[in-house]
Amino acid sequence: QVQLVESGGGLVQAGDSLRLSCVASGRTFSTYTMGWFRQAPGKERESVGAISWTGDFTYYPDSVKGRFTISRDNAKNTVYLQMNSLKPEDTAVYYCAAEARPWYSSRWWGSHEYTYWGQGTQVTVSF
Repeated sequence: QVQLVESGGGLVQAGDSLRLSCVASGRTFSTYTMGWFRQAPGKERESVGAISWTGDFTYYPDSVKGRFTISRDNAKNTVYLQMNSLKPEDTAVYYCAAEARPWYSSRWWGSHEYTYWGQGTQVTVSF
């Protein structure tokens, strides 16, 4: 079992940066593949990144590639999402997710791949 708590959301202007954090409970954080997702009103939940146990492997969809960076600090049980050059279309509730399977076992861009979810943090980007 792992519990996830996101923080760092807020209201920013287009072009600004924001860093989200997700702290996980439990002693086996380093064995969880971690992902970040977002969901805008009326839209499906979509991946914005995933990271392997050691951080050696990452995944980004084209919509955020080059702007968002996912990283993790296993000593702090924390995964981060650095978001740069934010756009109004990045407005959504952002969720972190965890799954106790290794990187090579899946493709990680589907929400169905993850068992554990945080409660979400709102990110609003104004024009």
